[in-house]
Amino acid sequence: MITKFKTTVSTRINAIGLPVLALIWVGFFWGTTWIASKEGVRYIPGIQMAAIRQFIAGAIYIVFFLFTKTPWPKGKQWNTIVILAILNFTLSNGLSTAGVKYISSGLGAIIAAIFPIWIVLISFFKGEKIAQLAAIGVFVSFGGVCIIFYEYLADFLIPDFRFGIFLSVLATITWAFGTLYTKKKAASYNPYFSLGFQMFISGLLLFAYNAAAGISVSVREIPMETWLAIAYLVVVGSLITFTVFIYSLQNLPPEVSSLYAYMNPVVAVLLGSAIFGESLSISIALGGLVTLSGLYLVNKSLRQSRKKTNILIK
Repeated sequence: MITKFKTTVSTRINAIGLPVLALIWVGFFWGTTWIASKEGVRYIPGIQMAAIRQFIAGAIYIVFFLFTKTPWPKGKQWNTIVILAILNFTLSNGLSTAGVKYISSGLGAIIAAIFPIWIVLISFFKGEKIAQLAAIGVFVSFGGVCIIFYEYLADFLIPDFRFGIFLSVLATITWAFGTLYTKKKAASYNPYFSLGFQMFISGLLLFAYNAAAGISVSVREIPMETWLAIAYLVVVGSLITFTVFIYSLQNLPPEVSSLYAYMNPVVAVLLGSAIFGESLSISIALGGLVTLSGLYLVNKSLRQSRKKTNILIK
C-alpha cells in the first residue's frame, strides 16, 4: 500500500515537474505569510515581530553555515551585507510588517507587489531610457491601484489607515533600491551567500530600534497566537520557502520563476477574506487583476533588458 502510494506520488511529481511544484509552493506559502503577519501584529508592534522573526531565522542560517563550514564573507563583502540587511530586511520587511497592522493583509500584499514600478521610476530619474513596454506597464498598474483604492476612499479619513499605506509603500521603495543594489553587485556577489547574516543583522537593528523607542511588549506578555505566527514565518516563510525559492530559480527560466510574485497577492486576498473577513469586492478583484497585468508587462520589460541578470522579486 505504502509502496503503491509512493509510486503514485513519484509519477505525479515527474509529470508536473519538481521545479514547477516548487514554484507553486513559493507562490502559495509566501502568500500565507501575510496572514501570519496580520495575526501576529494583533498583539505586538510589527517592528518587534519582524525583529524576532529575522533574528531567529538569521541565527538558524548562521548555525547552518558553521555546521557546513561555509566560508564567511570577507572584506568589502560585509559592506554589501549590511546595506542589503538595512534595505531588504530592516526597512522593507520591517515596514511592511508594521504596515499590515493598520491595513488588510490582502491590500498589503498587493502594495508589496508593485515594487517593479519603483525600479522603472528610479531608473528613469537616473537618466536611463525606459522601454515602451515598461512605461505601459507602469500606467496599467497605476490604473489598477486606483481601482483598488476606490474601495478604500472612506478609509483614507482614518489616520491609522493612511499610516499603514505610507509604511507599506515605503517598504516597496526600499525593496526596489535593494533589488537595484543587488543587480549592481551581481557580477561579484551572491546575495544568497549571506542571507542569514542579513537577517541576523537586521534583527539586531530592529531590536535596537524597539529598545530606543520603548515600544516593545515584554516577552512574557506575548500570547501564544503571536509565537505560533512567528514560528510559522521563521520555519515556513524564511527557512523552507526561501530554500524552495532558490531551487526554483536554479531550475526554471526567469520568466517562469518570477510568476510566484503574481500568486502571492491572490493567496493573501483570498485567505484574508476567508480568515479575517477582509473585504473582497468586484473593484478589489478587478483592480488586483489590472495591477498584476501591468506588473507582468513591467517585469517582462525588465527581463528583456537584463537577460544576464536575475532581479529578485519579493
